[in-house]
Amino acid sequence: MLKKARAAFIHHRLNELYPNPPIPLIHQDAFTLLIAVLLSAQCTDDRVNQVTPILFASADNAQAMSQISEQQVYDIIRPCGLAPQKSKAIVNLSKILVDQYDGEVPEDIAALETLPGVGHKTASVVMSQAFGHPAFPVDTHIHRLAQRWGLSNGNSVVQTEKDLKRLFPRESWNALHLQIIYYGREYCPARSCNGLSCDICKTCFPNRKRPIKTRKA
Repeated sequence: MLKKARAAFIHHRLNELYPNPPIPLIHQDAFTLLIAVLLSAQCTDDRVNQVTPILFASADNAQAMSQISEQQVYDIIRPCGLAPQKSKAIVNLSKILVDQYDGEVPEDIAALETLPGVGHKTASVVMSQAFGHPAFPVDTHIHRLAQRWGLSNGNSVVQTEKDLKRLFPRESWNALHLQIIYYGREYCPARSCNGLSCDICKTCFPNRKRPIKTRKA
């Protein structure tokens, strides 16, 4: 099966499985989504969703978050890992939002990427899921599956994002980002499928015999 045919099959199959994929992180608006995505770095969504209701009960907007201490944030988000860096970033980015953007999250990816603790993936998630702009954030699940499915060589998350954007229609990016994540967790996890067992892997590569070693993001 050629790459374009694989992409078309994958797109169709994911639409069947996840026609309306929900955003897995609990949030109410662009600000709470931004904080939740920042917290999700090297942390499971389930753990983030346990922490954010407590955090947002104390401060659920930039103005309120800018006025609490890093220690208060740290004490709440400590289970997420990297808590010292994340708590500092959360308070500082909130102050920047208040000082420079009237407390609002900017609807601009370049502006988002200048905020403390906000990289390209986090900014892309906010642009796509909070504001509806086409984006294709690449996390570890997507980076791994793009290699298993022969859609990218896995040299970097930057290259994976470029490859996927070329293969799939622009209007599908926001849903596909979530669909691939859900599929990777449910059917093609890192330590079991190995490119051999799930429906998509077997359909796209029926003659594959050896496990696929994927490059890390």
